[in-house]
Amino acid sequence: MTRWVALAAADVPIPAGTVGGPDLPGSVGGLGATWDSVGERAPEGAAEAVALQPVGARQVPLDGRRLKRTLLLSVHPGTPDETVRRFEADVMAMPDHITTIRSWALSRVATPGSVWTHVWEQEFADVAGLTGEYLMHPYHWTYVDRWFDGEMPGSIVAPKLAHVFRWADGPVL
Repeated sequence: MTRWVALAAADVPIPAGTVGGPDLPGSVGGLGATWDSVGERAPEGAAEAVALQPVGARQVPLDGRRLKRTLLLSVHPGTPDETVRRFEADVMAMPDHITTIRSWALSRVATPGSVWTHVWEQEFADVAGLTGEYLMHPYHWTYVDRWFDGEMPGSIVAPKLAHVFRWADGPVL
């Protein structure tokens, strides 16, 4: 079975066996709704769906409703494998420094022809955990943002991103 992340218009009904919902204000680069599913095929009705090949993950207990954040990104073609592995290690070290990150998963995209190469997912107790400590943390700014900033030597991430987040009633990751 394969985990999938799908982007869809907010008015498209969520298919059976899929969890998702509308993207919240502040989301960028999505289509209005984000879905998560497990199955042999992409969920029907999605405008874009990517199969996930896990790189690393951790599940942390969190009762009840939570914020599910998904970042779809693309590493520039031709980036050396060792550089990609260093980038992945820096991303996966974030939860060791940023306490508001609960469960998380980093995956490579296994969908041929996708514009995306990686999906970085997290669960937070609330929106403030994402927009506050996560986005403003010194580790984020010094170790992770350098991979994204096109003005920094060594930047490897293309500027087109989908940074989307929504409410989930229970665990997704």
